[in-house]
Amino acid sequence: MSRAESASASLYHRSVVFVLLIILLLPLAGTLIYSIASSWSATILPSGFTFKWYSQLWGDPRFLAAFGQSLLVCVAALALSVILILPLLFVVHYHFPKLDALMNILILLPFAVPPVVSSVGLLQLYGSGPLQMVGTPWILIGCYFTVALPFMYRAITNNLQAINLRDLMDAAQLLGASTWQAAFLVVLPNLRKGLMVALLLSFSFLFGEFVFANILVGTRYETLQVFLNNMRNSSGHFTSALVISYFLFVLVLTWVATFLNKDKSQ
Repeated sequence: MSRAESASASLYHRSVVFVLLIILLLPLAGTLIYSIASSWSATILPSGFTFKWYSQLWGDPRFLAAFGQSLLVCVAALALSVILILPLLFVVHYHFPKLDALMNILILLPFAVPPVVSSVGLLQLYGSGPLQMVGTPWILIGCYFTVALPFMYRAITNNLQAINLRDLMDAAQLLGASTWQAAFLVVLPNLRKGLMVALLLSFSFLFGEFVFANILVGTRYETLQVFLNNMRNSSGHFTSALVISYFLFVLVLTWVATFLNKDKSQ
């Protein structure tokens, strides 16, 4: 391919990516403008701009409570996932590698049942009796754990396969380390990138989860998405500010996690 043809192909590819990016950002840009518009109804552009909707949002105790409760259940579910998944993956990949195919099937079962169907079953199971948890954050933590399980398992499994677990363990044991010392001091630091990706992906998904939260707890333990649903009949400027705040929070969290991961790897 000549230099001119190469430049033409490069320009074409850049143009396609740019157009797609514009299409994806247009709805978000419209929501952002509407969230800072004082009034925008019969004109092409807003009649004025204001940040009162953001001050009203971040001064709302109900919003702050919903935001904190969403963070709490997501972090608790991810912590539970890490505590249970890491030892399981280590045992499977180091001692029973043939079980990996079976685990790949079992780990996808949460996606085989729609959340609405799962919620109905959980309502019947935990709505009464000695394990009555409907309306409490505990049932959300359990549900979010199962939802995060495939993301955590797949990302960490790919990382384990890339680092050659058995060779690392054998080398550490030849140098005098016990199995658990090798796992914590040698293997775990090499899983940092995969674990970071798994946590970030899972958190972004769980933080926006609505079906389980709405059906199983509702306003008894209002999360951010339930709060957004309950505010749908309020001012559109207010809900737009809520959507933009949610997006910016996830964006900043993603940037911080990426920055920290890159900084440690250099």
